Amino acid sequence: MTDVTSPEMPPLYESLTWLTPLSEERAAHLVAFLSDPAPAEVLDMGCGWGELLLRVLASAPQARGHGVDASSKSIDRARQQALKRGLLDRATFDSMPGLEVRNRRADAAICIGASQIWGPPVEDAQPLDYAAALRALRALVLPGGRLVYGEAIWSSPPHPAATAPLAGRDDEFLTHDALREQIRAAGFEVVDEDQASIQEWDVFEAGFRGRFTRWLEAHDADHPAAKQVRRQCEEQRAAYEEGYRGVLGMAYFCLRG
Repeated sequence: MTDVTSPEMPPLYESLTWLTPLSEERAAHLVAFLSDPAPAEVLDMGCGWGELLLRVLASAPQARGHGVDASSKSIDRARQQALKRGLLDRATFDSMPGLEVRNRRADAAICIGASQIWGPPVEDAQPLDYAAALRALRALVLPGGRLVYGEAIWSSPPHPAATAPLAGRDDEFLTHDALREQIRAAGFEVVDEDQASIQEWDVFEAGFRGRFTRWLEAHDADHPAAKQVRRQCEEQRAAYEEGYRGVLGMAYFCLRG
């Protein structure tokens, strides 16, 4: 029997272009970095529904791309979008754990918000293992190749209200400067770096909560699950606006191997 207090929410791609705080302007910058000079092979680890990879392929007509994600629903969406955009002949997507990628190296790679592939399970609420992710990515990027690496950081010192909705620990993430040191230790050259703005975060969080709003709009107010969905929406709003807004950040690095 279905648990009516935990209904399935609409997919995030209905309200978010990216599964990360990322503006169109920043996305265009990342695409330009990856596609000029044109790569032969583009690898996206933790690709979600493949939006950034597909834009790189559209910008580099000779390139082939491969996206990997553990979510079969995201991969289905990525394939649909590749077909819709006429890119399915150059784009492949696999639903599988990233650790299963073997002997596939690329001259351009993407890894945004997916370092947990090479670390402890998210459910364990352990610190993010950036070093393990960067070592693995270094082995996947050909010498002289390019990597767009985006990952969560502390933009300002964490405090209890910020960490409580996350893993509840101050050491969950690194600072921007500490992450840069890890990147260089892994053998990458930092070509460009920046952080997501508050505006990018606000848009992302609003889109993330949009799944609850869309569900409520599609169901009667007296639906057995409506109270739970309204509570989830409010809890997410409070976690962000009264907790980690301005504290949890997202750093974007353009790197050369």
